[in-house]
Amino acid sequence: MNKEQVQKALQELQKQPKRKFVQSYDLVINLKDHDVKQHPVDLFVTLHYPRGKKIKTAAFVDQQLVEQAAKFCDLSIRETDFEKYKDKKEVKSLAQNYNYFIAQATLMPKLAAIFGKALGARGKMPNPKLGCVVPPNANLEPLVKKLATTVRLSAKKGTNVQCHVGKEDQPEDQIIDNILTVYQATIKQLPNEAQNIKNVMLKLSMGKPVKV
Repeated sequence: MNKEQVQKALQELQKQPKRKFVQSYDLVINLKDHDVKQHPVDLFVTLHYPRGKKIKTAAFVDQQLVEQAAKFCDLSIRETDFEKYKDKKEVKSLAQNYNYFIAQATLMPKLAAIFGKALGARGKMPNPKLGCVVPPNANLEPLVKKLATTVRLSAKKGTNVQCHVGKEDQPEDQIIDNILTVYQATIKQLPNEAQNIKNVMLKLSMGKPVKV
């Protein structure tokens, strides 16, 4: 898949009926000859450009990081606040309303006991591979900026991965770059790379899919 193919697909989408709101572009990569049950696809991809969607981050911190968390994250939860989340509904609401969770490493055991079930079920536990489990002297600003342009692609049951890659009001070159970045990262996770791709579809929020 190359830039010209993506441009052509975007041009086809632009011919579809306009809506009264700014639609998102959704990328869908359909797989073939790949058993996702035995070999799940689960990866994080950091894009070069925003995808036009607000990403909300919450941080579990102790006193060493509380000022940074309050400044850079959408929600700061101190260890002394953990007791407030003993209510399962509160924890579920937290898991639904935030995209990424950061945790001070020293709090992970207690965090897992209280929040683990709700966050784990949604794949939102603070992820060390993504840099979301941090030491008490961490600098949170670059991490939060990185998360703002990071998407997760997962195929554990179905045979496709999908994500938002931008919005209609973004420059075309940014959308194309985001699409190609996601595609290249995905094929690197597959045993036979592009041979495991059945097709790639691009669609607007309310539109019909177009093959890239």
